[in-house]
Amino acid sequence: MMMMSPFYLSIIFFFFISLILRSILTVHSHDQREFHRKISLRPTLPEGNTLHVRPGSSFKIAVFADLHFGEDAWTEWGPQQDVNSIKVMSTVLDLQHPDLVVYLGDVITANNIAIHNASLYWDQAISPTRDRGIPWASVFGNHDDMPFEWSIDWFSSTGIPPLHCPTSGSSPSESEGGKDCSFKGTTRLGLMMNELKMNNLSYSKLGPKALWPSISNYVLKLSSTDDPESVIAYMYFLDSGGGSYPEVISNAQAKWFNRTSQAINPNSSVPEIIFWHIPSQAYKTVAPRFDAHRNCIGSMFAEEVASQEAEMGMMKLLEGRSSVKAVFVGHNHGLDWCCPYKKLWLCYARHTGYGGYGNWSRGARILEITTQRFSLKSRIHMEDGSVHSEVLLSSTASEE
Repeated sequence: MMMMSPFYLSIIFFFFISLILRSILTVHSHDQREFHRKISLRPTLPEGNTLHVRPGSSFKIAVFADLHFGEDAWTEWGPQQDVNSIKVMSTVLDLQHPDLVVYLGDVITANNIAIHNASLYWDQAISPTRDRGIPWASVFGNHDDMPFEWSIDWFSSTGIPPLHCPTSGSSPSESEGGKDCSFKGTTRLGLMMNELKMNNLSYSKLGPKALWPSISNYVLKLSSTDDPESVIAYMYFLDSGGGSYPEVISNAQAKWFNRTSQAINPNSSVPEIIFWHIPSQAYKTVAPRFDAHRNCIGSMFAEEVASQEAEMGMMKLLEGRSSVKAVFVGHNHGLDWCCPYKKLWLCYARHTGYGGYGNWSRGARILEITTQRFSLKSRIHMEDGSVHSEVLLSSTASEE
């Protein structure tokens, strides 16, 4: 038998080794492609929709509701109310140091603002948060784009405030009393586009075009800085209407929520928190009556619930998701309670602004999310620095 030289043996050896390595690399490459394919199929949110929290720390949210900036700007009283509202927000921000601020609707009172660009008042309202470098997110309320209402005072001895009508392309008769002199206000779309254009700390979104005229329907994700793919909570923001269209969360919005939540949280394994302005009709069901506050926690029970005009399916969806912990609304200035409903909580914020009706003391609702073992706690922080109505909202509610 002929013996092969060491040279040829080495060539054969390296040939077989190369075949083995090629096979291993091919399998590894296929596994990698399959892994990345599966990753790419997972529904994800854009980076601009993600907030981060350090491991082991808590994430704090301050909720400012019903600021009503811009009221009676032609009087001494009106601008002073905006100054007072800024003081309330500044006090809360400096004592609580939140990681996020939620503007829960009725940021301005558009029906009382006698200028075309109401964004000027919107900018004033968010200035305490922006000046401190704190991110925020906003939703619309019923007053934010409400059509202008003429003040009866203008027809008394004080007279109508000076108005400069455009004259180019208009006849004198048109300029003196026609459409060019009317107060057109600022649309929801205009307000939101201005906020997004001028502020890189804003996490607000226009939302899907298909939901028009509803604006500000979006979801934010809270993740750990160490593991961005690990989601701690989802926060949904919805436009509850009012102003330029009916006070309602539409069936289209409910379907959008259902599609989105099923895509990004199909097993309801991640806690979900919901924000909108006008309470749903379910709030009437749990509202404390007379002195019987049942399991509700709060300090103000001063008025009846002024709810949306109809239910279009949103609450039924929330009731069916074990991941939904709480809904937060504003609108009623004389209410600040949280009440259990089904297996979630229905909560009011606290009237923050000096604009709007009512003389109750102002404040803000504070939410605190702990991350290692999820919990959602809440309390009311008042303008005088006092704190009350603490409640654990991650516990399962049971009231019908």
